[in-house]
Amino acid sequence: MANYSAPGPISGLAALAPRYDAVLCDVWGVLHNGVASFPPARAALAAFRAAGGTVVLITNAPRTSPFIVEQIAELGVPAASYDAIVTSGDVTRELLAAKAPARLRHIGPEQHLSLYEGLDLPLASVDEAEIVSCTGLRDDIHETPEDYEAELAALAARGLPMICANPDIVVERGHQLVYCAGALAARYDALGGSTSVAGKPHPPIYDAALERVAAIRSGPIALDRVLAIGDGAPTDLAGAYRHGIDVLFVTGGIHSGHFGPADAPDTAAVHRFLEDEGLGATAFLPSLVW
Repeated sequence: MANYSAPGPISGLAALAPRYDAVLCDVWGVLHNGVASFPPARAALAAFRAAGGTVVLITNAPRTSPFIVEQIAELGVPAASYDAIVTSGDVTRELLAAKAPARLRHIGPEQHLSLYEGLDLPLASVDEAEIVSCTGLRDDIHETPEDYEAELAALAARGLPMICANPDIVVERGHQLVYCAGALAARYDALGGSTSVAGKPHPPIYDAALERVAAIRSGPIALDRVLAIGDGAPTDLAGAYRHGIDVLFVTGGIHSGHFGPADAPDTAAVHRFLEDEGLGATAFLPSLVW
C-alpha cells in the first residue's frame, strides 16, 4: 500500500502531475454531480492529457461504458478530458456472463436493462429467479432501501447470490443525496445473502482500468506512476489504497460536511476523517482543478 497517512492540501492537479503518467479519475462527484459537469475538473484532466498523461475515467455506474460516454457528453464533458472509461457495469457484465444460462431477478430501473443485452439471462420473478442482479433502486428519488426489505428478505431466504453493479451507497445528484445499489447490497448481506461486487473498491475494476492504461500507452506502467482521484472514502479512497495506488482526495464531494468550509477544508479534520476510516491520501483539495 502507498504510504500517505497525513496528506497536505494542494492548489491543483498541476502540483502532482509530473509524478504520474496516468490518472484513474472518479466521475460522479469529481467530474459532474449528475446534473452538470464541473468546468475546472474537465479542464484539469484535459491539461494532464495535453502534458502527455493518460486519463481513464473509473466509475461505479451500473451501465456499460458507451452509455456513460453519451451521458457525460450531454453534461458537457469533452472527449479531450479523457482517453477511456471503465465502468462497474463493464466488469459486472463479465460476472453475469459467467452465470449464464440462469433466470435473473433484476432490481433497478428499466433503463439499466441494457446491461443484460446479449446474455442468456432471462428476467424472472422473486420465486423463479436463480440469481439476483442489483443496479440500483427502481425510483431513487422517492424510494429508500426500506422499501425493498420484503423482496430482499425473500431472495436471501432462497440463498440466491446477488451481483451488485454499483457498490456506491449514496451519490449526490445536484444537492440531493440518493441511494444506490450498494445500499441494497449491504442490506442483502445483513439479511444473510451473499453478494459479489466488481466496482470500486474491489480489484476487478482497477485491473480493468490498468489494462486500458497499458493498451493506450503500449505497455504497463508502474503503480507508483498512477494517481487515483476521487471523493468517496468507501469506494475511491479504499479501492486505491488497497490496490497500492496514490490517491488525490477531493474533499468537496459526499464527505464535505466533515471538513468545515467547502472551499477551505480544515487539514486536521481531513486527517481525523482518514484516520477514522483507516485510509489515507497523497494530497487533498476541495474540487478538481489544474
